[in-house]
Amino acid sequence: MRVLAVSADCLEYEVTNPGTEAVDVAVSFGWSGTEARLSSNATGTRTAVAPGATVRGTFPLTGRPAPPDLPVGADPTFSGAARSTRSPGPSGAAAPVPKVRITRVRSVPTAEAPSTGGACPAAGIRVYADQGDAAMGLRVVGLHLENCGTKDVTLNGYPQTQLFDEAHAPLDGVQVLKGGAAIATSAGADAPPRRFTVAPGGKAHATLVWRNTDDASSAPVNAPYVRVRATPDAAPVTVTPELDLGTTGRIGVGAWQPDGS
Repeated sequence: MRVLAVSADCLEYEVTNPGTEAVDVAVSFGWSGTEARLSSNATGTRTAVAPGATVRGTFPLTGRPAPPDLPVGADPTFSGAARSTRSPGPSGAAAPVPKVRITRVRSVPTAEAPSTGGACPAAGIRVYADQGDAAMGLRVVGLHLENCGTKDVTLNGYPQTQLFDEAHAPLDGVQVLKGGAAIATSAGADAPPRRFTVAPGGKAHATLVWRNTDDASSAPVNAPYVRVRATPDAAPVTVTPELDLGTTGRIGVGAWQPDGS
């Protein structure tokens, strides 16, 4: 991943897929050389990047002005040489060109990408994660399921989850607990499992709960990716809840519940 060019209006970036399957890539950007940052949704996405392919994308900077004292030009930490240009400002003078850097890159197999809309996946269900909530070290993220197909979907128990690190390697040492009571009560992951049917158009949810607690007993554990199967025979979906487990090394997974319960 690298930034190719930055102007006062937009930046151009490049994404290469070195893997063997198509991937969806999200590239997050931030200001460089100052405490100021782009807005939290400053993320460019490229979908279905073919194996071995290199694609380009653009991200608008209009409406995200750099601070007046922000240095002009490309960040030397870029992978490759970036080109910076100046655009005329309202008075005809050259507008400041922000220094932008890549802050995070996340990629998931296109076949496992979460979906919140558009065409219904072949499995007939959509699964995705919300933005979650964090307070006093406690983290809570919701998993959401929507039956967008034509047949009933039966749920009974817990979503199956597998955690992966930033390099997409499995984190087998993490304890995945059924329910959230061992982490925190009243976090939405306490209800016992039950069998129920999600009719076409219906929805269900489950909850991931963990703590970012660091007692210096070991290295903190981070798991950006979670592969989710709604049922044992369901197609996997990979979400990116950015699990910062600290040194606790465990996460609670709540049972599926019908929406409204």
